[in-house]
Amino acid sequence: MTDELLTDPVQAARTAAATITDRTGVDHADVALVLGSGWSSGATRLGEVLSTVPLEQIPGFSAPVVAGHGGDLLVIRLASGRTALVLTGRTHLYEGRGVAPVVHGVRTVAALGVTTLVLTNGCGGLDRRWGPGTVVAIRDHINLTGTTPLVGPTFIDMSTTWTPALLDLVHRIDPEIPTGVYAQFHGPAYETPAEVRMAGVMGADLVGMSTALEAIAAREAGLDLLGLSLVTNHAAGVSPDPLDHAEVIAAGKAAAPRLADLLSRIVAAL
Repeated sequence: MTDELLTDPVQAARTAAATITDRTGVDHADVALVLGSGWSSGATRLGEVLSTVPLEQIPGFSAPVVAGHGGDLLVIRLASGRTALVLTGRTHLYEGRGVAPVVHGVRTVAALGVTTLVLTNGCGGLDRRWGPGTVVAIRDHINLTGTTPLVGPTFIDMSTTWTPALLDLVHRIDPEIPTGVYAQFHGPAYETPAEVRMAGVMGADLVGMSTALEAIAAREAGLDLLGLSLVTNHAAGVSPDPLDHAEVIAAGKAAAPRLADLLSRIVAAL
């Protein structure tokens, strides 16, 4: 499967989708969510869980290597009767597997007919007003990884990657949620204060190690896209405190009840 991911990622996604259908009986879904740090606890609030499959049992996927992430694909029947796929884990670029596995989940849900994708993450915040636990809706992103999931002359308009109508939906549900620009770094080292200042000069409000590459793949697949970031800490240099992954986990746990409620309201309105 690794060779197929590298040589024909679209076919690799179809293979993974077929496995999901074989394991769950579901051959079509409407909505998909990728739940990052702090967000996974909200999965069961979305509706009736019909099936659960460990990610590593699906071709092209791996078990998460980051503490605080889940490790399953959930098939959920929403109150509306529609079907949602929930990935409680993702592959990060810093794992060294290449960019194709990072976006494999996006391409797989697209192969199952998903038209709306919600990407979530935990991140560092550049705005001092956004303390740990703040949810920010992504209105744009900056890809600072030095790579892309696109190959060859695949010229895609990225001007409305983050679907404006979905941002409007979030603000109807909770007008207090701010919007921001997310910058993805390669990782796994946290950003230096100088790198954070650079990102701020470029227009970033949030920094992290996921999401932007997935957003590019989602745009390529023609998906409507919503991004939600949980600020787990102030970015390096914004606060004098050193960065610690345990802080990320703690912030996610503290925010879990609010995140679960917010996700359930947003998904119900999609």
